[in-house]
Amino acid sequence: MEEGSESRFWSALRSIFTSRCEAPLEEIITEARKDGELKNEEFLMLLNVLKLSHKQAVEIMVPRTDLICCEVNDSMSDVARTMIESGHSRVPIYRENRDHMVGVVHAKDLMNYFIEDKDVSLTSIMRAPYFIPETKNVREVLLEFQGKKNHMAIVIDEYGGTSGVVTLEDVLEEIVGEIEDEYDSPKPQEIQVQQDGSFYVSGRTPLDELKDELGIDIRSEQVETIGGYVCHIAGKVPQAEEEFFDGSFRFKIREADAKHIQWMEITPVVR
Repeated sequence: MEEGSESRFWSALRSIFTSRCEAPLEEIITEARKDGELKNEEFLMLLNVLKLSHKQAVEIMVPRTDLICCEVNDSMSDVARTMIESGHSRVPIYRENRDHMVGVVHAKDLMNYFIEDKDVSLTSIMRAPYFIPETKNVREVLLEFQGKKNHMAIVIDEYGGTSGVVTLEDVLEEIVGEIEDEYDSPKPQEIQVQQDGSFYVSGRTPLDELKDELGIDIRSEQVETIGGYVCHIAGKVPQAEEEFFDGSFRFKIREADAKHIQWMEITPVVR
């Protein structure tokens, strides 16, 4: 948020939530943006907060197949190496297979082991796992993370098997967009015009911004970003190299994970 905009943002926020107007909050927030009380990124962030109560843990989790985890009989060095290579500060621990998660190891607990050079087992430093069902409301997940001072939850399916993992960062990214750290490669500008006339665009780019910057007029009542739009017409989260058409544009996915489209190429369809 730009310097000087924070006070305007919170002033608008107070106005929104203290309003006696009976209109839905989405409409009030939209009007605040139209009146210039909220910037576009602030508008999207507030809408994303409201949407948390309509999302389930299964929609934002890292799926079982992509989990970085360790086996309970692994050595301390193995777990430390996994953390260093993945950049994760917390690693789930399983016994026999990933359906039997028995703990979570924190990097700071592991560091104490190496510093103090104590002869302890992995089970002595791992913490109890926090389990949630796939259907748990994301807003409730955030509140429980806050209340329990927890940053990771193991998501289980209806049979008690491991479905995936949700972290505090996953929840926050639903509000503010992708969070990058020192382990992420630097990202280019979110909208780039290519020499062949196509556009290289971040999936989190708002549809309004595409219209303002490129003249691409895509309208949707369901989503606010181009990534959301392509997921909507695809009926899923597409993966890299998949292509989709909406009659006016070709969308080729360049980077994506299990939850989001990160980068895509947009090419106008010549008629």
